[in-house]
Parts: sequence; structure tokens; C-alpha cells
Amino acid sequence: MARSNGDTILAATGLTKRYGGLIANNAVSMKLRKGEIRGLIGPNGAGKTTFVNLITGIETPDAGSVLLSGIEIVDLEPNRIAHAGLVRSFQVARIFPNLSVTENMLVPFLAAGAPGGARSGLDKAAELLKLATLDPLARAPAGSLSGGQRMLLQACTGFMIPGVRLFVLDEPFAGINPVVKDTLIDLIISQNKTNGITFLIVSHEMEIVKRLCPRVTVMIAGAVAAEGTLEEIARREDVIEAYLGRGAA
Repeated sequence: MARSNGDTILAATGLTKRYGGLIANNAVSMKLRKGEIRGLIGPNGAGKTTFVNLITGIETPDAGSVLLSGIEIVDLEPNRIAHAGLVRSFQVARIFPNLSVTENMLVPFLAAGAPGGARSGLDKAAELLKLATLDPLARAPAGSLSGGQRMLLQACTGFMIPGVRLFVLDEPFAGINPVVKDTLIDLIISQNKTNGITFLIVSHEMEIVKRLCPRVTVMIAGAVAAEGTLEEIARREDVIEAYLGRGAA
């Protein structure tokens, strides 16, 4: 069985996805190191969400492989990938609106048969809700939360999955207010430092990417165009043109 380098938590190689005549991902390769917070940026239609769907089992690639800590996961169902430690969020937070905030968080914890049962889950949920400043809303129905609060809940629910090692966040900062953005940033940093969780963050918010991500990958037209620090990438003419159009200064 093929295995990746011991410092590599995710190795995607040659991922290709076609929709009829459209190539949404064209031989996309990316490696993530354990414990890093990587940014994934690019203009609309660059193929970022397709890539996220491929590595998390939502869609199956036409070609390529995905290794999670050296184990091939490309043919696994999304729930099996999540239980293997790769968790994702969605651009529109997926919640159970009629369940309370705490009950939402217990769903994946109990479904996974985590040790300690409900009592352990309640303790973990309370800790995360406090970090996310959602603790006053613990008993409120999740459907009553604002869009930003729902995104925080979605992140907290992901952290409840036992053994999460890599969390992929797809546009987590879009359309939420600055206070909630700062809370989510603090939550990401906390889980990265405390639990060693690796993050891949898809975002158009360049200031936040600069703040969170020492290294950034750029996708343009379905392919990886560049990788490096945000400052390095911002000087590349192909990246400037992709974002601003031909002839941009």
C-alpha cells in the first residue's frame, strides 16, 4: 500500500474531474503538512470547491488519488472519510434547525460511538461552545441562530467528531460580521495549537488568509497555479491577471 511522507497528512495527486466538456479539476496535486493552516484561494470558478468535494468524498474523481496519512481514501464514502479524521464545512452551514445547539453538536459524537457517551460529549460541547462564545445559546434551537453563529456551530460540530485531524473549511468567513470572524479565527488557532488539527481554508478574504495562513495555494481555471506565502503569490502576474483581469497594474 502506498504511503506518504510521515510529515504529510494529505497528499492529493493528479485529481481530475470532468462535467461533460468542462474540466473542473485538471490533474490537481497538493500536499498538506501535519499541523499547518493552509489557505486555498482563487477566482470564482477556479475549481476550489470541486477539489474540496473530491478529497472529502462528496464527488469521485475521474482520475487521481487522495492519501490521508498514507491511506488511500478516494473511494470511501464521506462519513467514512470523516471518521478517518478528515472533516469539512459547507459554504451554507448544515445544521438541524429544530435541535438545540448542544444537541446538534452531540449528533456526530454519539453517532461515532465515542467513549464516555453523552456525558463526555456534553462536557466537550460545553468547552467548545464557550470558546465560540455560543454558550449562552446552548439550549436555543439551532434554527434561531444568525448566519455567522451557524457557521461557528458548524465548525464546533466538526470538532466534535472523534479523531478529527484535518478540517477543510469552505468559505467560512463569507457574509459574517467582523466579531464572528474574529471568534472563528480564534477558534481555528486554538484547535490548531491545542489539538494539532491541520486546516485547509478556502477563502476570498485576503486579510484573514494573510493572518491565518503562512502558506497559500492558488487555483486558476481548474489547476494549481502557484504556492507560497501570500506576499510571494501577490507578485505573480498570472495571479494578478486572474483576479483583476488582463492589463491590471
